Parts: sequence; structure tokens; C-alpha cells
Amino acid sequence: MRRTRGVVQTDPMGWTLTRDLESFLADAGTFMHADPAVHTVTLTVTATMRAQDPADREDVLFGHWTRGDRVAGVAIWTPPRPPLLGCPPDAARELADALHGDVPGVHAAPETAEAFADAWRHRTGGTTRVSMRQRLVRLGTLAAPDPLPPGAARIATTADRDAVLKWFIAFSESDEEHAPVSPATVDDRIATGGLALWDLDGTPVAMAARTRIVAGTARVAPVYTPPEHRRHGYGAAVTAAVTRSALDAGAREVVLFTDLANPTSNAIYRRLGYRPVEDRTLLAFTPT
Repeated sequence: MRRTRGVVQTDPMGWTLTRDLESFLADAGTFMHADPAVHTVTLTVTATMRAQDPADREDVLFGHWTRGDRVAGVAIWTPPRPPLLGCPPDAARELADALHGDVPGVHAAPETAEAFADAWRHRTGGTTRVSMRQRLVRLGTLAAPDPLPPGAARIATTADRDAVLKWFIAFSESDEEHAPVSPATVDDRIATGGLALWDLDGTPVAMAARTRIVAGTARVAPVYTPPEHRRHGYGAAVTAAVTRSALDAGAREVVLFTDLANPTSNAIYRRLGYRPVEDRTLLAFTPT
């Protein structure tokens, strides 16, 4: 293993870890663009980072894993979130060793997540638990609710920023596994036309956001309806609206993650035309 200017590399094949976003994208961009649905989070997060202050990503770690002479896996760690892996199980074991066990958990496809956790448990003697099971789904043919609920969709503007930020925070606090809210992310969604609201008589009652379009793919995240406005179909309607906005903006694919423990949202996304791609597991780690 050698270290040069913030980069750690294992030879002749293995992980290259860096805090240099541009270096990571130069090395791993082609690999991720070959399957943008599977790598949607890393692609969209890094695209947003490029548009923001570099100081906001100083603690972010990027990694790509090579097999032979080609990239065959990627990882991104944005503390306090756990590392997100898009790699084979054997690469995950190597990464757990390279990070010396100093991680709060892992987010990956089930076999990859368990391989990482197994190596982490072996190194630290700690325990792990499943904190969430997700499913990545991809739009087939959009089927908007019919009939639609009362009201209409509109794209949020800067005038909505304070109210929308409160909803982002409420969504984040609704489950301990949701990522902390970055106001910069909210600003980016609004600036790029990626935030739809469902208005009822001039009052927003639900929201659905989407990421920037990267490699022809956009991801819907998050979808939120305040408790007092639920069970009226606003969430499904605004999700359909933000999906349509992504397609109108040029997205060839639209994806989202659904919590497998939430049958209501799963049913809604199926009715809207979203179909399974792959499952993901979030594991939380407790050191000894």
C-alpha cells in the first residue's frame, strides 16, 4: 500500500481512496456511467458537490476498486452517513480492512453489505444490525393517479425555501436512518427546478424532489407529506408530477429508493409505474 497526496492505493489491484473529487470522477466516471441507475446516489451526490463550495466536501472520502486494469467498484463516504458501496463482496472486505474499522455502518447491496460487516466484525469484535432494507426501483411507464386529488402541482421557487427546508428536516427526523439535511441540497433542488409542490387553494400540502440529471438519470428524493395532509393522495400526485418534470427535462430514466418496511409507499410507487432494480441494506455498527 502506498500513500501520495491524500491518496491511498493498494497494488496491483485494489482500492484507491482519495478526497479529490475530480480525480475520483476521472478514474471512476466511465464505470458509473455504464450503469447510472445502480450508481445513482454517487453520481448525483458528486454532481451536486461540483456545483457547491469545495470546503463543504473536505471530509468526504471517495474510492474506486480495480480488478486487473479496469475499475470494477466504487465507494463514497460522506460522514456522518455510512459508506455507500457499489462493488463486489470481495472488494467490500478489502475496503473494511483499509478503513481500519472506523465507520458507523455500511450501505450496499445485501451480499456486499454483509461481506463488509463480516470483515468489520472480525477486525473490531463489534456487533452489527440491520437498520433499513431498501429497494431501488426504476420507472417503466408513468401512470399518474386518476383521478387526481384536488389541487395542482407547481415547481417550488426561492419564495418557498424556508417552508420547504422545514419539510426536509421533518422528513429527516421521521426516521433515524435518513440523512441529516443540508440546506445547500435544498437550495440546489430549487435552483435546478427539481422540487415540486402540490398546492391546494394556494397552500402547499406535499412535496417531492428530484436530483440533477446525470448520465440521463434522475432520482426522486425525498417525498414528504405533513401528517395533517396525509391519506388524500397528495403524495402520489406530487411524485408523479416531479417524475414527469424529470422526463420533460430530458431524463431517460427516473429511479427512487423505497423503504421495504413501508407498504404504503411501496404500493404507491408500483401504481405509478416503478419497477424493482435491486435491493440495498443499511447496517449499523456498534464497536466494543
